[in-house]
Amino acid sequence: MPRKQKTGKFKLKTHKSTAKRFRVTGTGKIVRTKGGKSHFRRRRSKRAKAQLSKMIVVQGKGFHKRIRRLAPYLNKYRTTPTARTAK
Repeated sequence: MPRKQKTGKFKLKTHKSTAKRFRVTGTGKIVRTKGGKSHFRRRRSKRAKAQLSKMIVVQGKGFHKRIRRLAPYLNKYRTTPTARTAK
């Protein structure tokens, strides 16, 4: 008996470290967190440490293109589903 042929496009694999580092906002912007939060924070000022917790919008077409290629389904699935989708 012959195998049934699959129709449609193939699935793309997500680069997992990229998916963990970046997020897509509701308006479609790609944002990231700042680095340098794990150690060597004693000599930093309170203001500098507070600035590390903010999200930054990723600038540049080249970065956008690379992130989209590595994580193609980044904006398809949200971390917390809305009330409509959770049934």
